[in-house]
Amino acid sequence: MPMNAVYRGPGDLPDTLPLFPLPGALLLPRGQMPLNIFEKRYVQMIDDALKGQRLIGMVQPEPESSRSAVPGLYKVGCVGRITQFAESGDGRYLISLTGIARYRILEELPALTPYRQARVSFSEFMPDFAPRAGEEAVDRAGVIAVLRDFVAMNRIDVDWDGIDQAPNEALINALAMMAPFGVREKQALLEAADLKTRADTLIAIAQIEMARRDDGGDVPLQ
Repeated sequence: MPMNAVYRGPGDLPDTLPLFPLPGALLLPRGQMPLNIFEKRYVQMIDDALKGQRLIGMVQPEPESSRSAVPGLYKVGCVGRITQFAESGDGRYLISLTGIARYRILEELPALTPYRQARVSFSEFMPDFAPRAGEEAVDRAGVIAVLRDFVAMNRIDVDWDGIDQAPNEALINALAMMAPFGVREKQALLEAADLKTRADTLIAIAQIEMARRDDGGDVPLQ
């Protein structure tokens, strides 16, 4: 989805972000993430974001601390800009985030807001600011082959025409975001060094999942 704002590098982004911890929610640069916001603290976060730069830092809680009142967070997340929003009439927001770039949490900040905030750095993720960087290195045929096996096993409907027309970056990132994998697998996809590595990781995780199901397992990857 096109954005009115242009982000050419870390200097175009703030060094402090509001955090939205959500397990299994993977946002990647230029990816689209719809969200239904209903908790009061996150409704306030959206209100505050809409008054400013409309930026939200998506991040996953660490599985080991998921039951804690204040769960630990993975150090790498992705910032998104609110590019669509609607009010539901019952206190909720229906929004869409467009991913901009990954960030590393340097420190979580004491906050007067009910939602968490952190000081972050984008410096190690400079390629995120260049659309379609590294597409030529992706094994597209390998991704498609594994995808066909995976969707057949899971009986998933797929828009193959849309897949055929999608550029490599859009294809890999959309598949990574939508894949029904666990928190750790999603984080591995997020932290992949480049698009080729993400594609290779996606293939490997899908193959492991298919092999596990062939062995009769039925517990989702975590």
